[in-house]
Amino acid sequence: MSAESLFVLSVPWEVIPLGDVCRRGGGNVQTGPFGSQLHASDYVPDGIPSIMPMNIGDNRINEKGIARITPEDAQRLSKYLVKIGDIVYSRRGDVERRSLIRNHENGWLCGTGCLRVSFGEKNVVHPPYAAYYLGHPLVREWIVRHAQGATMPNLNTSILSALPFVLPPFEEQERIAGILADLDDKIELNRQINQTLEQIAHTIFKSWFVDFEPVKAKIKAKAAGRDPEHAAMCAISGKLETELDQLPPEQYQKLAATAALFPDELVESELGLIPVGWNCRKLEDFVVVVDYVANGSFASLKENVQLQNSPGYALFVRTTDFNSGFSGDFRFVSKAAYEFLKKSSLDGSEIIISNVGDVGTVFRAPKWLGYPMTLGSNAVALKSKIANSFLFHYFKGHEGQFAIQSIVTGSAQLKFNKTNLRGLDIVVPSDSLLNHFSGISNSIQNQQDNLEGQTRSLAALRDTLLPELLSGIINFS
Repeated sequence: MSAESLFVLSVPWEVIPLGDVCRRGGGNVQTGPFGSQLHASDYVPDGIPSIMPMNIGDNRINEKGIARITPEDAQRLSKYLVKIGDIVYSRRGDVERRSLIRNHENGWLCGTGCLRVSFGEKNVVHPPYAAYYLGHPLVREWIVRHAQGATMPNLNTSILSALPFVLPPFEEQERIAGILADLDDKIELNRQINQTLEQIAHTIFKSWFVDFEPVKAKIKAKAAGRDPEHAAMCAISGKLETELDQLPPEQYQKLAATAALFPDELVESELGLIPVGWNCRKLEDFVVVVDYVANGSFASLKENVQLQNSPGYALFVRTTDFNSGFSGDFRFVSKAAYEFLKKSSLDGSEIIISNVGDVGTVFRAPKWLGYPMTLGSNAVALKSKIANSFLFHYFKGHEGQFAIQSIVTGSAQLKFNKTNLRGLDIVVPSDSLLNHFSGISNSIQNQQDNLEGQTRSLAALRDTLLPELLSGIINFS
């Protein structure tokens, strides 16, 4: 059975429905288990991971918060287990996102709310090629356009099986995938570097503002009759005192100036022992809290704010965008809708926290995207003149997550409101130390933003190359 190609082809390659491709290779397009087969009470802390829609990132599985089932349930539901080379979709919501199953996920469950595309064992389809094909914007747009549902897109096996699929010879699929994989390797390297950079910043935050290591080093040195400033410099740099004198003068002076920002005493407070001169403050005392504001009734919101897939005036920032790593499946609003939601506008400096569902997930506003932005539902944004970097790492850490959990309500759906968030007590250091940490964190963030820009350019190049490779315009053989 043939189908009409979504791409211009100048070579006589087959174009057939995706379902026929799967069957030809001995595979299929199949839903995950229904709720009646797997209940909430069946999930366990340790066991076989179950892939849910929230775990589907940009062609990769995101393990954060992944559910798990017992080996016995995995055996009972063995027809739904994924294999290397399968591709998993969400059945609702962001239905165009997909993840290729790699060695690490082999044998996991295609969970409730997901669809599995399996190509079988007959070498009809090279799975990495299929993943690149299915991830192209034209293909993603086709899926969204055909997905059913008045309020939320719904994907089913019939729709996905009907998707027009360009099927070059197997060797050609391998060649195309190999070319695009070189770009993906660089994208993945950028992602790993960004994770390392964030970990560096968070390690500094924890040392300074949670464990009070420079302060404690000063206290210990003072009690032993040693130089407190040298001790703090060692705690900050990770160097021995004998190594400090070997530092270049400029580096030594910067390190000494940083050490001088820390006090040498701990005092009692309502939140326990804290460095002298630091304060326990309500979040609302130094932070502006922004949320998704509807200027009127639900009917007015529905009338004035329509989300669109194609680029519009402003980006409608959703928590799902962050979960997918801003892979490109954005939603936009018109200028009029942006004005309607102006109380929810973002300038790119905010810290965003999910307050419904996946409560407590923390992100930075994506200023590198280059669009005006407005905050979507199910999240709040925090903005401070000097404490944005501090707040990001605070709420990413154990202490901040514990504070959020203390204000969470609900059983069927977890949530918290911004009033309770504003009332949280936080230990805040001096303005001079906050400014210093912000300078370090912002420098790291600039590096991350540059890498994000590179990644987006590489992804755009990848999406441009695929149709040209399929059309025969470019031939690297």
